[in-house]
Amino acid sequence: MVPSCAEGGVVGVLPGIIGVIQATEAVKIITGIGTTLSGRLLLFDALGMKFRELKLRPNPERPVIDKLIDYQEFCGVGGSAPGQEEAGAVESISVGELKALLDGDTSGLALIDVRNPPEAEIAVIPGAVLIPLDQIENGTAVERVRELAAGKTLYAHCKLGGRSAKALIALKRHGIEGINVAGGIDAWSQEVDPSVPRY
Repeated sequence: MVPSCAEGGVVGVLPGIIGVIQATEAVKIITGIGTTLSGRLLLFDALGMKFRELKLRPNPERPVIDKLIDYQEFCGVGGSAPGQEEAGAVESISVGELKALLDGDTSGLALIDVRNPPEAEIAVIPGAVLIPLDQIENGTAVERVRELAAGKTLYAHCKLGGRSAKALIALKRHGIEGINVAGGIDAWSQEVDPSVPRY
């Protein structure tokens, strides 16, 4: 449920700037020259074009980290996280299954796109109605979704499938059931319609 940078967005130049800094650190470590950032945290504010440095000190009471933790569990998407049972209850279908449904009789189907409007300007799945996730979460679009889904099977998609699952969990609290499109529009572009741009 934690959005990736691909879903949440990142200013395009930032990975380049940070990547160059990382490459510089790697060269210094390999060649043994200069002073590395080991034990220091470098913060970069692109809007203010400022760098800040924090010095890090080990906490002697903390155990030594000798392996990586489970990222999903750490981010609250593991089996014991609050609300995980609810997230696991979200039914899903593949983009291939959605394509088969869209090729048939669509009178009993409602498809919502929970991405942001700028994303929908780049690529769309035909027939999807744009209702951004934030409008579902703050409740302003719940009745609109209820009207769209009345007497129909509701399907939801986003870019990769995380936000649409989150939207369906929020809608379930209002008594609206739906099915998540696994992989979202990115999978649609790769597996169903390559003419749909990937971003």
